[in-house]
Amino acid sequence: MKFINYLESITGVAIYPLVSLIIFFTFFIAVGVYVFKSKKEYFDYLKNIPINNQD
Repeated sequence: MKFINYLESITGVAIYPLVSLIIFFTFFIAVGVYVFKSKKEYFDYLKNIPINNQD
C-alpha cells in the first residue's frame, strides 16, 4: 500500500499543508521585520563578538 493511501484515509488532511505554509511565511515575515527594524549597530556588535573576545 502506498503512503498516499494512508493520507487519504485521514479526515481533514488537506488542511495540514495550508497550515504549515502559513506558519512558514509568518515566521519568514517576522524574521524579515526583525532584521529590517533592528539597529545596524546591534548587528555590528554581533559581527565583532569573536574578535572582541577577551578570554
